[in-house]
Amino acid sequence: MLAYTLELCKTVVHNRTYRFKILNVLVQLYKGLNIPDYLNMCQCLLFLNDPEEVAKTLDKLIRGDANDAVMAYQVAFDLNENQNQPFLLRVVKKLSPEEETKKPEETTATDSNMEVEKPSASGSDDYEDRLAKLKDILSGKTPTDLYLHFLYIHSKTDLLILKSIKEKLKPRNTVTHIATVMAHAIMNSGTTIDTFLRENLQWLAKATHWSKFTATASIGVIHRGHYKESLKLLQPYLPQGNAASSSPYQEGGALYALGLIHACDGGDQAPFLLESLKSKNEIIQHGASLGLGLTAMATGNKDMYDDLFEIIVTDNAVSGEAASIATGLIMLGTGYEEGVENLLAYAHDTKHEKIIRGIAMALALMQYGREELADPLIEQLSMDKDPILRYGGMNTIALAYVGTSNNKVIRKLLHVAVSDVSDDVRRAAVTALGFVLCNDPQKVPTIVSLLAEGFNPHVRYGAALAVGISCAGSGMKEALDLLDALLDDPEEFVRQAAYIATAMVLIQHNKAKEPRVAAFRKKIDECLWPKGDTMAKFGAIVAAGILDAGGRNVTISLLSHHGHKKMTAIVGMALFPQFWYWHPLIHFICLSFSPTAVVGLNHNLKMPQNWKFKSNAKPSLFAYPDPRVEKKAEKKVLKTATLSVVKKKKDKEKGNAMEVEGKDEKKDDKESKMEVDDAKGKVEDKEDEKDKKEEKKTPEPDFEILNNPARVTWAQQEFITSLSDQRYKPAKEKIAGIVMLLDSKPQEKEDFVVAKAPKI
Repeated sequence: MLAYTLELCKTVVHNRTYRFKILNVLVQLYKGLNIPDYLNMCQCLLFLNDPEEVAKTLDKLIRGDANDAVMAYQVAFDLNENQNQPFLLRVVKKLSPEEETKKPEETTATDSNMEVEKPSASGSDDYEDRLAKLKDILSGKTPTDLYLHFLYIHSKTDLLILKSIKEKLKPRNTVTHIATVMAHAIMNSGTTIDTFLRENLQWLAKATHWSKFTATASIGVIHRGHYKESLKLLQPYLPQGNAASSSPYQEGGALYALGLIHACDGGDQAPFLLESLKSKNEIIQHGASLGLGLTAMATGNKDMYDDLFEIIVTDNAVSGEAASIATGLIMLGTGYEEGVENLLAYAHDTKHEKIIRGIAMALALMQYGREELADPLIEQLSMDKDPILRYGGMNTIALAYVGTSNNKVIRKLLHVAVSDVSDDVRRAAVTALGFVLCNDPQKVPTIVSLLAEGFNPHVRYGAALAVGISCAGSGMKEALDLLDALLDDPEEFVRQAAYIATAMVLIQHNKAKEPRVAAFRKKIDECLWPKGDTMAKFGAIVAAGILDAGGRNVTISLLSHHGHKKMTAIVGMALFPQFWYWHPLIHFICLSFSPTAVVGLNHNLKMPQNWKFKSNAKPSLFAYPDPRVEKKAEKKVLKTATLSVVKKKKDKEKGNAMEVEGKDEKKDDKESKMEVDDAKGKVEDKEDEKDKKEEKKTPEPDFEILNNPARVTWAQQEFITSLSDQRYKPAKEKIAGIVMLLDSKPQEKEDFVVAKAPKI
């Protein structure tokens, strides 16, 4: 009953105030159970934005026995999965040992009684150790290291796909060249594997100017989360102190890459990026701004905002655009009123469209998740004379009401989609529907079906992206039916969106699960052959990367298993479509990738080897796609030319020889016929034996036993169950993501999975 009420609260109740009242009641009910449900209680507290109560609950658990500590870690991992970085940072601050631990002389009589009832680890080395582990989980360091290990070990990237793309394209086309580099980065996102680039350095060196910037930044996508070695990895490309810049595009791209590696980590690399921001080179400032915005995302640091605003008011289009976006990233979801006023005023003063567009996105980012509180700004932007700011208004609606399915907002977006005079605004309005309805994706294909058939190609483009964003990873039939028609659209930029959206929907699906995957891969290959159609080719190449993203071990998800909005993923998906104006922003898609792994951990956060679980589905349904086989080139035999005179002589000689041999052949006809008949009979017998063997092949099992850690796709999760009679038992019912394990035989020796560190 409580679980059903919580689900209704997340999906049906649109009024924020009423929703909070229900959640408060649920918290009290979960707390009052005989065995308190700490997992769901803390999820409710996250909805209520109450970090103090979460910190108290976690502190209470880590002061208890080993099983309580395991539950505390499980709560922390589940909270981290929701990607609400500001909330987690506040929880970490509340867990400060100076404030929470008591000195022995301050312990009261009631405390001593509690110690008798439950052994306490407070003030001991155990407590300090547990607290340190808890903080590493909440800050994201432990989950990132675990997933980095998993993606590195289990990567199944098919390099032949990239090789075939590279061979089919013209080497001088910079758009398709950089698209291939992007596809490579997306395919290997988070795996730290860049073999293809190392083997094709001469080909990679063809990237110049901003293509070089984007190619260097792609290193950050590949090594995302590789915190420990980031500076060492990027050292050859980063600016060297006060020395004059020899390659600003490369250095700017490296700073952007550094931000992508450390995205949303609380600003660990912020000092270095702030120093680089002082450069007078606009390209280095561009990279440093994006990097700073990424690493300090949602920190609400006003000093960083002021530094970036100084760059904006210099009125340089290149550095101003990136600095504008960075201000929005840093002030994400804060609704910073002073910042909103300053940015809006400057947007009306400047004549640079790039800066205005950057400010429009910054305003949208600042209103993330604020729902009704963002309405005054939405109204102001929607009524503005400048189409770019109206475009920003549509993005503000998308981010303020993401995952709410608010009917009032949906009606407004549909009205703008058919009435605004600007194609950009109409495209943004339709795309925004995908964000608002991401918690109810089944409705999207129906709502945008008429728009997808409209006369305006920009609206059709927006319809494709809306379906891709909301139905990502679902393999939904209705979504694929709508996108199939758009793949043959007369406008090539609509086909571009259709390719990308279809890849999003089909990510982590094989031909056994969804037969249309094979046809779509073939269509991508066919798209690369014709001359022209550069925009469609760009979309097809990027789609090939998304289809096999993260070594085929990640999916796109804007909501967590618990129904919470994943802040980092939503921001990444909101900035990804801005590649329409600026290609380097395509790298933001890596923020929306979520590893599809089940990782079991014991109380010491190590992976036990002998924990297994069961998938109650045929293995072929969720297996990796078959790798491509390289076709061997057939040797062509050239015919030798012969003169007509020589040919006549040879024919005469053959004729004479046949007359002589004819007499002998008649005698042996009967014997040769018998031999031929015997040979035919033997061949037929062998074929029959082969058919019988194929029939006798063992049928595919209906289940599969998976070892720790294992790849489990989102569609596969409903088939996963725990095995009984095991030493380890999961601390939560749903086996998904990182699962803490309760050890029933703690006195026995444990065998662990050895984590292999990624190579540089």
